Order: sequence, then C-alpha cells, then structure tokens
Amino acid sequence: MLGVLGDLVEDVVVWVTGPLRHGTDSTARVFRQRGGSAANVAAFAAGQCPVRFLGCVGDDPAGGGLAAELAGHGVDVRVAHRGRTGSIVVLIDDAGERTMLPDRGAATLLETVPDAWLDGLTHLHVPAYSFDGEPVGTTAVDALRRVRSAGGTTSLDASSTGMLEGFGRERFLALAEELAPTLLFANRSESAYLGLLVDGRSGPERARLAATTVVTKSGSEATTIDVPGGAPFTVPVPPVGEVRDLTGAGDAFAAGFLAAFLDARLTGEEASWPSLPGAPGLREAAARGHRCAARVLGSPGASCPED
Repeated sequence: MLGVLGDLVEDVVVWVTGPLRHGTDSTARVFRQRGGSAANVAAFAAGQCPVRFLGCVGDDPAGGGLAAELAGHGVDVRVAHRGRTGSIVVLIDDAGERTMLPDRGAATLLETVPDAWLDGLTHLHVPAYSFDGEPVGTTAVDALRRVRSAGGTTSLDASSTGMLEGFGRERFLALAEELAPTLLFANRSESAYLGLLVDGRSGPERARLAATTVVTKSGSEATTIDVPGGAPFTVPVPPVGEVRDLTGAGDAFAAGFLAAFLDARLTGEEASWPSLPGAPGLREAAARGHRCAARVLGSPGASCPED
C-alpha cells in the first residue's frame, strides 16, 4: 500500500482573465477544491493502487468535509483534528501558470503518526512542504525512518523553489542525504536550484544522494531520470490539448509514477529497474505519470473532468 503524508487543505483557485488590476476589480472565475500536494497525490493514485493519506486538518466543518471528499476517491484517510483547516489561494494566469498564497493552518500541526497508520504501507511519499513547520516536520522525518526500518521504500517531492528557499537549500539537501529516499521528484527549476540536475546533466550536489533516483519534470519537455551509477536519460512527454491550469499536474505525475513503482514491487521487479538495459520499468513509470498528469491540465485546481 502507498502512504502519503502531508497537507490536506482547501484550494481557492482563481482563473484570472487578463492582467491583475491593482486597486480595482479584475475579471476572474473562482473555484473551491480539495488541495494540498500530499492529498492530491493520494486522490490521483487511489484509482491505480491502494493508498492511505496521513495528515492533520482543523477541528472544524471544513476539515471534516475535506477528509470526506478525499475518502470519496477511495483513499484510506487517517487524520488528526487540531486548530483550523488551512487554505491556499491559487492564482492562475492565461497560460495556466500558478502563483500560490498558502496558509497551511492545521496541516503543520501533525504531532504523531500512530503505528496503526503505518501498518501495511510498503512505500511512503512525503512532499517537502511537510518538512516546513513544526511539529509536522519532525513527525514526517520520524515516519519516513520508521517505514524504511520496516523494509519499505520512500520518496520525496521537492515541492517548490519558494519553499526550498525559505527552508534552506543546504538544510534540505542534508536532510535528503540523511533520509536517502528511493525516489526524489522535482521540476526543472527545483532540481537546478538544488544542484541535482543542471542543463540535463548530473549537478554538483548529485553525489550526495547516492542511493536515490532523481526524477526531474520539465513541463511539456522530456522528463529526465537520473539513476544512481548511470547517466541521465529522458522520457518524452506526449502532446496534450488545452493547458488551462497546471495545479496538481506534478502531483498527478507522482501518483502515476508511484503506482507503477508499487506494481513492480508486488512482482519484485523494481529492484532490477536501474540495471535493465534502457530502464524500461522507469520509462513506463514516467509514461504512466505523464498520462495521469495530462488528465488534470484542463480542469480547475487538482481535479479531473470526471471528478
């Protein structure tokens, strides 16, 4: 079973029409959606593999509603209730690019993960947002260590350059080096900022994550996969139609990739992925991630047309 630990919040998604006009009205469409990178990964993965979400929401109707919505996708939802549920205002321009204004609220208040929440997990995925804030930061690190100690695999997502800058580049690299995740997902700017992949080549900090496969997304351009001990290779992204909203596309990619990874774990194939000529398992995982991400690009927030 896939476990995902992190934020479950309300996204207030604003599709802006034209430039924002300071000091007066600007035309827009506004949508309210379930959000949070971890919750999005769980929702998108639920149709592909068994998945459990671990987090904290407010002791309020919003938190209960978000947990119920996530469970409605088939996710096994385990949440604590403290404080007030977080919200993120997501401004979407005409090109579909996002500007986010997060107020994570209760998402940072997860104090502990009971053993029962980790029972049955074979893989734990944690977006880096969960390291930013306490007590959730300490709780996330502890959960990752416990899953690894029990023989599971782990993955991280670099989340955003803004978050990494606030958290500290060296601090994140040192933490990732210590945790040694099986997989690290990042987009091109995050990977370059961390020094993991620069201009398509392994970056100056890559050797610090000697046991980690680094997966770098680049929008409509090819995804680069850098396997320990090998040269980076690329997986092309198929053309898509209209791109109206990029919110959740990276989370959907991670969901598809991780579902393929867990399928391979069930048959024992994932251990040989990096050594197989052409790395077909990793290529298929990336292709599955691309297909999953393509489904969200025309809908508001982290949603699909069928949601």
